[in-house]
Amino acid sequence: MNHTNPPNDESPRGAGTPEPTPPSVSLSVGLRRGPRHQDRPAPSLSDPVFHVSDLNVWYGTHQAVREVTMAMGRRQITAMIGPSGCGKSTVIRCLNRMNDLIPGARVTGKVAYHGENLYDPEVDPIEVRRRIGMVFQKPNPFPKSVYDNVAYGLRVNGVKGKLDDLVEEALTGAALWDEVRDNLKASALALSGGQQQRLCIARAIAVKPEVILMDEPCSALDPIATAKIEDLMDDLATEFTIVIVTHNMQQAARVSDYTAFFTSDVDDSGVRHGRLVEYDTTEKIFANPADQRTEDYITGRFG
Repeated sequence: MNHTNPPNDESPRGAGTPEPTPPSVSLSVGLRRGPRHQDRPAPSLSDPVFHVSDLNVWYGTHQAVREVTMAMGRRQITAMIGPSGCGKSTVIRCLNRMNDLIPGARVTGKVAYHGENLYDPEVDPIEVRRRIGMVFQKPNPFPKSVYDNVAYGLRVNGVKGKLDDLVEEALTGAALWDEVRDNLKASALALSGGQQQRLCIARAIAVKPEVILMDEPCSALDPIATAKIEDLMDDLATEFTIVIVTHNMQQAARVSDYTAFFTSDVDDSGVRHGRLVEYDTTEKIFANPADQRTEDYITGRFG
């Protein structure tokens, strides 16, 4: 895969987003737990990793997502929010071609990664998923030891030397090393839910991807484990680009640089389709959204 940079695009709004209008209610983010990591770049789309253009997704004859257009910047955290069934998970799964694994799924439009269309017939989806890792809603460690979980991807990719060092590096990067260093041969299934999710993150980053996709990674975790994952995301974004789907608006406000609000429209035949309503900096989305539907969702009027 060639890494040719696409033209700079400083406008993060999705296609068809109305011009900004003053909201009827003044909102305030005011939800961040602490200062942003000093090594993280300021919110910007001047160095995009993804350009999604006119993305449409079908499952069989049902069109689940319509005409999504957005860009995602390097070493930024992008959050996707919206009510259930609005296409958030469908869109994030398009970013590493996970929808290919669903029978009947079909994608049109363009998902460009460093300017190269991921859905070009000559692009290897296995290589795509190596460079663009994914962490799922429910922790899914393999029924193996902690060590073997992290080493699995390295072995599959033919890495033979320095496995111990690479496993330690990944576990350290996932803020888990100090908790498991004396029990690396123990079953991963014996870890707590939060530890299992951090182990899955360690497994994902061990193979050195550029992007980490997270589909509701904290939905099954308690508040303490959630806080650890959120802190970890801030640390990881010094090195990785992160895209997260979340139902937790406070979480989106705390951790992300850009937020995309999705909702579902009903067509003339009564069928729902997911659609991107508004995409902007997280501060703008939560403090002064341009679309009334975004404000209504954030303020709890629907969803």
